[in-house]
Amino acid sequence: MSATLDLHDTRRRIFAIVGASSGNLVEWFDFYIYSFCAIYFAHAFFPTGNTTTELLNTAGVFAAGFLMRPIGGWLFGRIADKHGRRTSMLISVCMMCAGSLAIAVMPTYASIGSTAPALLLVARLFQGLSVGGEYGTSATYMSEVALEGKRGFYASFQYVTLIGGQLLAVLVLVILQLLLSDAQLKAWGWRIPFVIGALTAVVAVYLRRALDETSSAETRQMKEAGTLRGLFEHKRAFITVLGFTAGGSLIFYTFTTYMQKYLVNTAGMPARTASAVMTGALFVYMLMQPLFGALSDRIGRRTSMIWFGILTTLCTVPILRALGGVTSPLAAFGLVVAALAIVSLYTSISGLIKSEMFPPEVRALGVGFSYAIANALFGGSAEYVALGLKSVGIESSFYWYVTVMCAVALFFSVRMPDPRRHGYLRDEVPPLDTAHEAGR
Repeated sequence: MSATLDLHDTRRRIFAIVGASSGNLVEWFDFYIYSFCAIYFAHAFFPTGNTTTELLNTAGVFAAGFLMRPIGGWLFGRIADKHGRRTSMLISVCMMCAGSLAIAVMPTYASIGSTAPALLLVARLFQGLSVGGEYGTSATYMSEVALEGKRGFYASFQYVTLIGGQLLAVLVLVILQLLLSDAQLKAWGWRIPFVIGALTAVVAVYLRRALDETSSAETRQMKEAGTLRGLFEHKRAFITVLGFTAGGSLIFYTFTTYMQKYLVNTAGMPARTASAVMTGALFVYMLMQPLFGALSDRIGRRTSMIWFGILTTLCTVPILRALGGVTSPLAAFGLVVAALAIVSLYTSISGLIKSEMFPPEVRALGVGFSYAIANALFGGSAEYVALGLKSVGIESSFYWYVTVMCAVALFFSVRMPDPRRHGYLRDEVPPLDTAHEAGR
């Protein structure tokens, strides 16, 4: 009987991971398709005739979307801690897809003039609000639903689907590049991925509606639940997350969303070749996450973070210099994969290690709000800073900027208490017997 119950419990937890992950994939596909398609639609909203300037403008809008993340992290974190993780995740995925559909049907600069980039900005701000809430809530949910001893492995699937969203975005673009000419892609083909992203919401909403709730009614009814006052009772944890997320987010976006543009704009690689390289690299990166998550279960989350800080501080400049002068697609692939392997020490446990630092009544708020602030300031601005420094002829300064922020991440990782001894999740058994309670 006990074995049957254990099997049933395991199946429910796997379904919970799949349900949370599905929405996560949709959210990040919608968010990243903007970055990957920018090469084709930049001229439609910012017609200047200069490729770097057009990309710089679209990168600015991309960065602006990140500025809404702290608000989203606070808003959805509060909803998740006060009304349940499931409710928060349902709202966020619907909001993201509404923004994606808006971009898909949006008129261009040629049709409505300067109103077009303004509407694009509004849509991206809306999506930024949504994804700011998605990260913290899904990270919290997936961390809570996993069992002790396997949390690193199970929680790593947040980045499997996050990267999967990026990979799917690149894959859709590659398929469109095979089916359509450059002229067709620039004229109307770039709209197709945004339509696809909006339509996938139906499946995500269906799966998330069936999820069990991991927060207890007692926790949600606490006076401190979802409040900034309750959160700032854990200031050290909040500042620590800010510290290592700054470097982690910056290097993550450097070697994922920005890397396609870097290979085209700096290394001189054809756009189609760069897309193919990044498709392969992101696929390998996605497969790495459970391996590095399982590794953290063996060596400890703090040890993984320290190695991440050491290796990124030492290797960022050499890898970016080598990529800037690369001529072989195979060499580019190898260098990007090597960089992403190092980044995996952080990304595979990113949400989990933050969840371990906060108690359940402010966990979603603590994870989402602190992550969103650092991500908005450093992750979302990565492309803009890189392209800006390139436009004034000092692109190599960006390499050192990333390195310094990774050194900051190392500093905070060393200072961080070991979650195996001090983490809030270490004694928790996630309550999966409160299905849909928060939604009633």
